[in-house]
Amino acid sequence: MKKLILISLTVVVIAAAIIASIMTRDGQLMVPDGQGTVSIDGQAFEAFPLPDYAAQKVSSDYKSYFIEVEPGIKVHMLEVGSGYPVFLMHGNPTSGFLYRKIVAELPKDRLRLIMPTLVGLGFSSKIPASQHTLDNHIRWINTALAQLDLTGLVYVGQDWGGPVGLGALSRSPGLIEGAVVLNTGFNAPKEASSLSRAHDIAKTPLVGELMFERLVSIFERLHDAQGDPESIPEDVADLYGRPVLESGNAKAPLAMMRMVPNSPDEPSSEQMREIERYVQGLNIPVEIVWGMNDPILAKGLPVMKENFPDAAVTETQGGHFLQEEVPTEIAAAVLRIVDEVE
Repeated sequence: MKKLILISLTVVVIAAAIIASIMTRDGQLMVPDGQGTVSIDGQAFEAFPLPDYAAQKVSSDYKSYFIEVEPGIKVHMLEVGSGYPVFLMHGNPTSGFLYRKIVAELPKDRLRLIMPTLVGLGFSSKIPASQHTLDNHIRWINTALAQLDLTGLVYVGQDWGGPVGLGALSRSPGLIEGAVVLNTGFNAPKEASSLSRAHDIAKTPLVGELMFERLVSIFERLHDAQGDPESIPEDVADLYGRPVLESGNAKAPLAMMRMVPNSPDEPSSEQMREIERYVQGLNIPVEIVWGMNDPILAKGLPVMKENFPDAAVTETQGGHFLQEEVPTEIAAAVLRIVDEVE
């Protein structure tokens, strides 16, 4: 009987080890394929025809294409309009489509509106979890910007699109001329802290995989972070989640949650300190538009005001993905900043 129990326990341990190994796998590089080319300002890029469920969310004037920033690493770009460039960066776990409502309220005959999607999300390349580092994401977006050969722009950023976007711009001095800052953060932790309970769970090995890849779909719970939960209905959650979940490598949302530094000695903290110094040295017009019902970052507004003490601040009832809730307020801020820099 004891031998049988020992054998059974051994089988259970081996099975658990196998399951844990599968759940914590690093994932594989998944490279999307385009079709044909799209010409933008005399440059040719690999075109990517949007699937119907995505194409119906934007106008037919949108251009959809890839910029290959490293072998196999393709950044999906959405772009519409012509004129002064506005560079709009989303965060985890959405995509460039997050800005579609704001774009709808901006003059396309005056502005070139550029919406990249972070690697690992949307229709961009999918990568192993271990490659999701802040330094990598900054380098990839900086390379994408370099290939667009811009000479000046207004930047808009939210969530990880904040440090990734400004981190990328910090490596191209003189490119940024103005900014609209949404719910994000640019400051490195000076002591151990916690952004949210969800992020703490995500950082726990195996528990994070179990919670956010098996028990709960991050995309199905996006509405929980909103001031108005109905601002992210099922079809919008599907717009963000479907290309990730169907890719064969859906590691990005959890990996990006784990990128958030909780202490000064975590890997992302070094880049965050560089970004913080860059932000505090900027001398450009800035507006802050903040979602005060954001359960994750609403509390970060005082620190953001310290970063930009002269910035006009618009407090809204929006949540974390405030682009879905208060596009009019954001679009108005963008126009005011463009008016100031042009």
